[in-house]
Amino acid sequence: MTGLSKTLMIIGAILFIIGFLMPYLNLGKLPGDIVIKKGNATFYFPIVTSIVVSIVLSLIFYFIGRFR
Repeated sequence: MTGLSKTLMIIGAILFIIGFLMPYLNLGKLPGDIVIKKGNATFYFPIVTSIVVSIVLSLIFYFIGRFR
């Protein structure tokens, strides 16, 4: 297998696992996420969720690169 195909398979597997676990992780409702409701409009900015997802993905890719 070439390096690119192996990398794409790993990324696909990670996305599959994250997609499967998403309903159970309660992401998107963390304290610190900004929700503004005015009338019929709602603005939602998941800042804390974005930070948590970024840290988790950074750790995953660090360990993938470390043990490669």
